[in-house]
Amino acid sequence: MRLNNLIHKPIVTEKTYAQATNSFYSFKVAMDANKESVAKEIEKMYGVKVIAVKTIVVPGKPRRVSGTRRYSGRVKWKTIDIMPKE
Repeated sequence: MRLNNLIHKPIVTEKTYAQATNSFYSFKVAMDANKESVAKEIEKMYGVKVIAVKTIVVPGKPRRVSGTRRYSGRVKWKTIDIMPKE
């Protein structure tokens, strides 16, 4: 696993804006990423010391296929909330 493929993108929603006031930032990461490797990557990318890391696995939801009665499943994905040292 390469470290530069761990973090896919930051998550920007109303909820993450509210968390940012408390110094928590959210990122969508690879499913096989763990807390230590993501903390190292954040420290390398942004030059901050990471204090806390929370992981959340978001389950995929079923989506209806157009024109049929079948459902197709979306894949699950993982988010990580980090708290940098100020």
